[in-house]
Amino acid sequence: MKNSPTSPSWFAALAASAAVALAGCATNYAPRPLDAPEELREFHTKTVGEVTVAVSIMTDEEARTHFGADFGEHDLQALWMSVRNASDRRLWFIRNMLDPDFYSAEEAALMLQGGIPRDDRERLRQHLRDEEVRALLLPGHVTQGFVYLPRHEGGRYVDIRLQSDAYREEAAGQERGSRPRELRFDFAVPLPDGDFDYERLDSEKTYPGQLLLELTVEEFRAELERLPCCAKDADGEHDGDPLNIVLVGEASDVLDGLSRSGWSFTHRIDLRTIRREIGAAVSGDAYPVAPVSSLYLFGRKQDIALQRARTSIAQRNHMRLWLAPFRFDGCSVWVGQISRDIGIKVTPKSPTLTTHIIDPEVDTTREYLLHSLIAAGLIDRFGFVKGSAAATAEAPRYNLTGDPYISDGMRLVVILPTEPVPADRIRSLMWEESAPPIAEGQSEAARRNVRPIDPSAPAPPP
Repeated sequence: MKNSPTSPSWFAALAASAAVALAGCATNYAPRPLDAPEELREFHTKTVGEVTVAVSIMTDEEARTHFGADFGEHDLQALWMSVRNASDRRLWFIRNMLDPDFYSAEEAALMLQGGIPRDDRERLRQHLRDEEVRALLLPGHVTQGFVYLPRHEGGRYVDIRLQSDAYREEAAGQERGSRPRELRFDFAVPLPDGDFDYERLDSEKTYPGQLLLELTVEEFRAELERLPCCAKDADGEHDGDPLNIVLVGEASDVLDGLSRSGWSFTHRIDLRTIRREIGAAVSGDAYPVAPVSSLYLFGRKQDIALQRARTSIAQRNHMRLWLAPFRFDGCSVWVGQISRDIGIKVTPKSPTLTTHIIDPEVDTTREYLLHSLIAAGLIDRFGFVKGSAAATAEAPRYNLTGDPYISDGMRLVVILPTEPVPADRIRSLMWEESAPPIAEGQSEAARRNVRPIDPSAPAPPP
């Protein structure tokens, strides 16, 4: 007699099959120790005094091999770090300064346990605990381990802060301020996945066989003023967004600097990223590395696109950069366009059938870039030159998708440093003066908010 779906023998067979399956699954959980940092895709190292820090962000495949769990499925990333403390000081690793949203080992275990056989979940939890980097870094020791972080696509700025036991040192008779209390190690770590435009960037092949002219200060300023006012469409017939920024630095310095100041890389436009962008536009979700549509300069589309995303795909700051056919101060020159996206509209002019609406006050976004670079210590010199597209609120200009914008027609020029520069040491090129941002878009009614001090009026309360 054949087993029916309700017969006891059928249930017994099903239970036996399930037991075999579970037994087979149990053998799948096999985390592998990390024997040496050379096993990682890429690691970055920096030394300050007698302390050396090395970091690497594991790929999803590396994390799956090492932890036996799928970090990518749960939007987790494992940051490996090693601290060689050859000093005589006890140091504390301040995880909150790296990322205030870091996960504890227990949190990570709860997030990951769904894909782990029940009998192995305690092994996973203990493995995550054992691999977590310690907060106290003893003198004369190498301390290694992981920090469990929210997933970032494209790359992330890794800021490692190590603080000394200041009170212990003072009690031992050391003078306050004799040695820095905080040691800082910062890294810009790219995370390629095959879809980012920067992965195809090879600045040495942009102008093959062409010797790029090194310009003097006067020639550089004149050349920037002669550039087109705006990026173009593919045919080169119509003006797009204004070319309002210029960055001076080699490709790696530009990418590292912008990453340090909060900018993310962007995906290339293809079928997969178009589907994801449309889905995010419909749902209102964030897509922090969403593609940027193509504009053209020097006969080609942008070489690099970056953005500072917000909680919705409809809102972001974004920029496009093109490598220029000349050099200045021994470095590459990148001409670009920056604007702020404040909404989304449907248009047949985009391959995604949607496009962003830009904030018409493009100078405010240009200033945003300047301020973010100042805050990150990433400006050696800066100034403004003429040459971009000037327009007023009464007579605005329009980009390729019909969005109006106003501007003083200046280009921000930034020479990037190789090491962070304090704000009080930044130098000005002393070229042109830009219009005050925000005030450009205000009407006469706004004058009531700015008025001379009345010496006869009583002083405000403290």
